[in-house]
Amino acid sequence: MKNFTSSVAGLAIAVALVATPAMANDVDARDMLKAAAETGGDDAPAEDALTALTFGKWGVDLGARDTSVKPGDDFDKYANGGWFARTEIPADQASAGVDYDVYNLTQRQLRQLVTSAPATSQVGGLYQSFMDEARVEALGTKPLMADIAAVSAIADKSAMARFMGSTQGTFGSTIVSGGPYADTADPTVNVLWLGQAGIGLPERDYYLNDSFKPQRDAYRAYIARTMKMAGNADPERAADAIMAFETEIAKVSWAIADRRDIGKINNPMSSDELAAYAPGLDWKAWFDGAGIAPQKRIIVNEKTAIRDIAALYAKTPLDTIKLWQQFHVADNAAPYLDKTFVDSRFEYTKALSGVGELRPRWKRGLTLVDGSLGELVGETYSKQYFPARAKAKMETLVANLKLAMGDRIRANSWMAPATKDAALAKLAKMDVMVGYPDKWRDYSELKIDPVDLYGNVKRSSAFEYAYALSDLNKPVDRKKWAMNPQTVNAYNGGLENKIVFPAGILQAPYFSESVDDAVNYGAIGAVIGHEITHGFDDQGRKIDAEGAVRDWWTAEDAARFDAQAKAFGSQYATYEAAPGAFINPDLTMGENIADLAGLEVAYDAYHRSLGGKEAPVIDGLTGDQRFFLAFAQAWRDKARDDAIKQQVASDPHSPARWRIIGPVRNVDAWYKAFGVDAGAKYYLKPEERTKIW
Repeated sequence: MKNFTSSVAGLAIAVALVATPAMANDVDARDMLKAAAETGGDDAPAEDALTALTFGKWGVDLGARDTSVKPGDDFDKYANGGWFARTEIPADQASAGVDYDVYNLTQRQLRQLVTSAPATSQVGGLYQSFMDEARVEALGTKPLMADIAAVSAIADKSAMARFMGSTQGTFGSTIVSGGPYADTADPTVNVLWLGQAGIGLPERDYYLNDSFKPQRDAYRAYIARTMKMAGNADPERAADAIMAFETEIAKVSWAIADRRDIGKINNPMSSDELAAYAPGLDWKAWFDGAGIAPQKRIIVNEKTAIRDIAALYAKTPLDTIKLWQQFHVADNAAPYLDKTFVDSRFEYTKALSGVGELRPRWKRGLTLVDGSLGELVGETYSKQYFPARAKAKMETLVANLKLAMGDRIRANSWMAPATKDAALAKLAKMDVMVGYPDKWRDYSELKIDPVDLYGNVKRSSAFEYAYALSDLNKPVDRKKWAMNPQTVNAYNGGLENKIVFPAGILQAPYFSESVDDAVNYGAIGAVIGHEITHGFDDQGRKIDAEGAVRDWWTAEDAARFDAQAKAFGSQYATYEAAPGAFINPDLTMGENIADLAGLEVAYDAYHRSLGGKEAPVIDGLTGDQRFFLAFAQAWRDKARDDAIKQQVASDPHSPARWRIIGPVRNVDAWYKAFGVDAGAKYYLKPEERTKIW
């Protein structure tokens, strides 16, 4: 359920700990930050529910285990089987687990802050505008119809291109999308990155694979309902035309595994070169609509897809593109319209996730506030829920993990000295940010009206877009955050060579000032290690200490890395996450490497912290056993099959179960800690265990 937000290109490079779940009842599906809040929880939170969650006396939920299962046969069930047996997934969630528990706690904390804000404030006014359901119902489709009419009035393809460019800051869609991010050659300056767009389903495979026919059917039915509610005289014909157009876009779009390959998506062009390469779109009009002047350098991501989508645009009748645009305007606006639109959209999105119940309105309202005024809320949240002593302890943990990573690099048996030196230089320059930003955003120019929900959302979208676009062709500000302080997640900044840990994730059971050190290292320590390792995963290793895309490896070292990664990926290719849905190792490689190496780095750091002493035995468990149990319980998750299938198709993160089993079976210390021998289901011979970092 946790994810980062960034420009179109940052998605390929900056890497978060966990991804957004199946889009179930989101307030604005186009905004990844808003869509990160897909979870539910109790409808009427009590005051005593605002304190941190804890596992037992020292940090592990002993009652969650199923000790009838041998650790080597299924470490997830051994650590969490008792919890699985007694846990039902709430009707308004795609899954249940620790991340949802901490997220729901954070939502209760935020609800207290937001509902106490006066209606005259931006926070209080925005929340009130969403919660005034009677006014929303009374307005019906009235707020939408002016935007639908604006699309109807578009006279030609150039005007449509201009309109598409403008949708980056408001309702609607575009066949390409872009935003500022660090230059691959000079990471001190932001340039424009441009990527493929234009489809409404989660990923191209949803249009092309028979296994997703139920989801396609639900989407087409949703399109028809939406067009009818928006006043279209022949909604069935409109739905067929829109589906056909998006299917053609999907056919020429790049597969998601290719889209995370920095070598493939790093295609610099000028505006003139782009227009010559992909002449099917009036690029000047599109850039005018987007508020972007001609550029000397654009990082074009899915190069051939953008060319082919532009050609498809050129040959598609304008009337078809108008229908497509009207649908996406209405789809984006649906969460802020009356109940018929909200329910219709949910009827579709539940086919993606299996979620059976729409989240209560107050939760959806908090999602809107969190996504629109995130740092404004976050400043108060951080002061109230993240004390300075917690920040200091976390910074100490991160420092220990960086030292442990340095030790692992120096001890690496297959790397040449020159490659080791370059890796150590990158590690030394990796910035660490904990809790909240040093400088808070200024929202004073954003107008919020407590009786204008639709206008608030449009103004907020435009404000966010202008904020992002203001970085174009300016120096990179590495102190800016891509997550709010209250976000339950963490990320590696890619070309910015930084790791960021918001206050939201720095709560029990991930992190606590009062638990056993083995637990902190196994839970949040593995998170820290994960983010550090992203700087050295299959894509991070292509970025140097300054953040430039550059090959700093010897040819022999690169070949050895690739061989180990391929062998590691072959393990994941055998994991069936849901019936018929096997993990794609090419898509998940970076996250899988970060999971494994992050766990190993955290383990080394834990033993560093012991200073050569033996850890005490607690409740019959050694320090190493507590470490690995904490790791497994931090990832415990029970998900619906539809949500898992969506994750496997569209998400670079493996499902949680395999983020437990996949790493531990490659760690020698896990075998020793639990006496796992050759008879165990997930046993790997020592020579078959992956050793990358």
